[in-house]
Parts: sequence; structure tokens; C-alpha cells
Amino acid sequence: MKKPTRRAAVAVGAAAPAELRLADAPMSDIIDALAGGRATASALTKAYLARIAAYDRGGPMLNSVRALNPDALTIAAKLDDTKPSARRPLAGVPILIKDNIATSDKQPTTAGSLALEGTRARADATIVKLLRKAGAVILGKANLTEFANILAVDMPSGYSSLGGQVKNPYAPALMGKHDIPLVQPGGSSSGSAVAVAAGLCAASIGTETSGSLLHPASRNGLVTVKPTVGLISRAGIVPIAHSQDTAGPMTRTVRDAAMLLNVLAAKDLRDPATERQRRPADYTAGLAPDAMKGARIGVPSDPDDPLNDCYYGKLPPDGAKVMTAVVEVLEDLGAVIMRANMPTRGWIAGPGTNMAVLNRNPLSSNKGNPTGSPIVFLYELKHGLNLYLQDWATNTDIKTMADIIAFNAAHAEKALRFGQDLFLAADLTKGDLSEREYKSARAMDLLAAKTRGMDAYMNQHKLDAVLFPGAMGAAIAAKAGYPSVMVPAGFVSGADGKDTPDYPLGVSFAGPAWTEHKLLRLAYAYEQASNMRKAPPGLAAL
Repeated sequence: MKKPTRRAAVAVGAAAPAELRLADAPMSDIIDALAGGRATASALTKAYLARIAAYDRGGPMLNSVRALNPDALTIAAKLDDTKPSARRPLAGVPILIKDNIATSDKQPTTAGSLALEGTRARADATIVKLLRKAGAVILGKANLTEFANILAVDMPSGYSSLGGQVKNPYAPALMGKHDIPLVQPGGSSSGSAVAVAAGLCAASIGTETSGSLLHPASRNGLVTVKPTVGLISRAGIVPIAHSQDTAGPMTRTVRDAAMLLNVLAAKDLRDPATERQRRPADYTAGLAPDAMKGARIGVPSDPDDPLNDCYYGKLPPDGAKVMTAVVEVLEDLGAVIMRANMPTRGWIAGPGTNMAVLNRNPLSSNKGNPTGSPIVFLYELKHGLNLYLQDWATNTDIKTMADIIAFNAAHAEKALRFGQDLFLAADLTKGDLSEREYKSARAMDLLAAKTRGMDAYMNQHKLDAVLFPGAMGAAIAAKAGYPSVMVPAGFVSGADGKDTPDYPLGVSFAGPAWTEHKLLRLAYAYEQASNMRKAPPGLAAL
């Protein structure tokens, strides 16, 4: 397999100030150092490149950065005399973006696919334009699960045929002859998450359709915001399903996530979903330690109804212990805890929403058996991906999903380690979203997840937010198009019956559309009281 092109990272010139501790520094501290003249964009960029060389390319070889921006140091040098301000709040801040987000510079946009190796974009994605306008240094592209984990059933998170396997920095061991992570690095935005956790950038941008921000944030001890669909433009992002896709920030603190949301949340004529956007002037306003007082928090768990306790009832003992401690902190902060199961009808994957896809993954223990996959994802995938290839992709002969399937089949040894069963299923659809089964599935998703799920639960108990362990609430919130905020909550260990080092478990606060500001305030209060984030071991300052 041809190894991905990677530009060597060499630290030269001035170092970043030691007091910043780049291995674990919040983005807000980095901005303060830049504003105060204690750091420059060039020094920070060089320092992060050195950490990438030491820990992503060397040492544990985390493999979270698929490719570096060859112009990163040039961009940084031009920003050395520009300090962060209200107009350019991220001036000089090095940020990684997931490699399914288009950039019109020298960096290809590949979604981790060999079929798209060398593919460039006609223009910057809208969120990249906003980051550049705010003064960010685009450090490079983060590795990801190929095509955001819609290529094959049972593909390990963080694997792409072009970029290889991302490792969890808390438990980086791979197992067996196939070198699959024992502790997965999370959902498809795993490279974005691992890079932030390991201190390889100030912050990063990932994307989610259902869990791809929340899961890696949970597994890597990070904060993320999975926004309301329409808060952040998707224009220029390789799609899965337009009804659920969104981008979001990956950071070490709630304040950092709020600061990035200030930059990213903007209306965009290229994404009609943003037309109905509602947002405050400043997401950092009101972040206070006492913001939890009097908040009504739903805990969808009723021990008296164990068969219906689908979010908490099957937690392993260490996960249950973490969540018990979380609830105790919330109560100490003055929250009103409402314990009640979600209505059974709120469960996702209900009648008419899934279709059976034959599992052709040669490394899957379930090979040869049908696996349920969301109808909405597969039908919207072909429609959206073909439009992206038509409207955004250049420097490639790949024009349709069928072209990708054909390329992969012709290069199966390198491109199809885990197969492409989901692409094969998606390509059988018309691609114009005219089918009745698609429309019915989308209506059923909204009925189950939104009307009879989140809406019914929150209205019945008059809730400000719903509390979920890790990313377990990702699907029901995502299908409703609702926001979630993840914050570190503790540590667990063990996977597939095997012992592992401790790795993080987060907790997510979910709520109705456009309530990101409220959820951030609640998450901030919990974060300040619990202080549960700890950096991965063995990745010390250089």
C-alpha cells in the first residue's frame, strides 16, 4: 500500500513559552499568550509541528494527522504581528480540520479514501473561510474513519485506506494480526479528537452524522458541541446525510468550544438549513460555576423498569460508577434530577427506518450476515456524495459514487481491507430521494426520536437538558437534529473482556434545537466542579 504523503515536521526558531504547556494548554490560554505578546503564531506552529513529529509520526505513532498543510508556517509568519481581537479572535491559533472538509489550498480533501487521493476542492468550505477570516492557522488535515464511517459495516473507528489507523492516546495498543485497536479512538472524527487530546494543535474541527463528534470526544477526554442541524454550514463538507450532518469543535475546555462556536455559527446561502438559525451574540456569555442551580436535568434511567432502561441499565460497573458520581456533582450544584426512562417509542431503529445490508467485511466476525443500517443514511448518501463530487471536487476523474466503488474494486487489496458493503447498498438507490421508503423512514425517525422521544420526554418532565452516559444519546438527538454538549466525566477500563489502561468516559447534555448556549452553561458548571480531564500519559512537553 502506498503510504500517504507526509511532510516532515521540524521545529526551528523560537519555542512556545514553557508556561503554556502545549501538551495540555486550553485554546483560551494560547489566545491570551498571543494577545499578550508572550507567543507568536510561528513559534506555536513550530512547537505543534514538533509534537506531531514526536508523537504522531514517532513515539506511540498516534496517526491522527493525515497530512500537514505545507503552507502552515508561511501563514503563521504572516500573522506574527497580528494579535487576537474582536475582529480576528483566532489570530495565530493553529487548528486541525477533519479531512472531509474542503480547502482550496495545496491540501487535498480525501475523506481518507484512496479513490480521492490527490483530489482538491474548488473552494474553501464555508467553515474554513470563517476560520481563516478569524485568523486561524490551518495546520493540516486530521485522519478519520473513511468516508466518516459509511463505507463498510464493522470498520474500526479511525481507519482509512489512505491514512491508516488512528490510535487512542490513552490506550494505543493494537491487537491481533489485523492491528485493530483494543480501545477504539471513537467515531469518525477520531483523528480530530486524538490530535487535541495529545496536544498536537490548539483545537480541531470534526463532523458528525450520529456520534462522530460525541464518541471520540468521550473516548479522548474532550469537550465537543454537536450543534443543531443548521447552526453551522455544511457547504464544502463531504456528506453522509444532509438531514443529520453537522460540523463541530473539538477542544479541551467548555469555554474553548464556546469560543469556536462563536466563529463557526453563521448563516450561509449555500446551506439552506442555516436560514432558520438562532444563536446568541456570544456563546461564552453566562459561563458561570453556578449555572446548574435550579436546572432540571433528566436522567433517562429507572431501576424499577429495568427492561426499558436502555441508556443506563446496561452500563458496565465502572461506567455506572462514573455516572453515579456525575449525578452527585449535579445535585451538589443545585440541579433538580428527574429520573425516568425514555418512552419505549422513543427508541431509534423502529419500524421502517432500517434496511438489511449484507456484511461483506472480510475481517468481521459477522461476515455473511445481514446488518441493519439506517435507510436515511444510505439514501441521502448517494444523493449528497454525487453532488459534492460534481460541485466541489477537482483534480480527479472520480465523478460519482459508482466511480469510487469501481476504483475500490480495481484496487481491492489496498482500498477494501474492510469492504464497501454500505456503498454498494447506497448505490442501488435512485440517488434523487424520490423513493417512498426513504420519505417514510425519515418521517419515522422524526416521530420516534423527536416527537415521541426527546420532545415528549423533555415536555413531560419540564427539563432543561437530558443527561446521557458517553455518546449513548447520540442517535436520538442526532435524528431529531438536536444539539448535545460533551464534557469529560471520568475514566473506565477494559474492552472486549480484556484489561486495558484507563481511558476517558464523557457525559453529554442534550436539549431541543438552538439550545447550545444553555447546554454550554450547564456543561461549564459541571466541568468547573468536577475537573475530570487528564491529559494522556507519556506525551510530555518536548
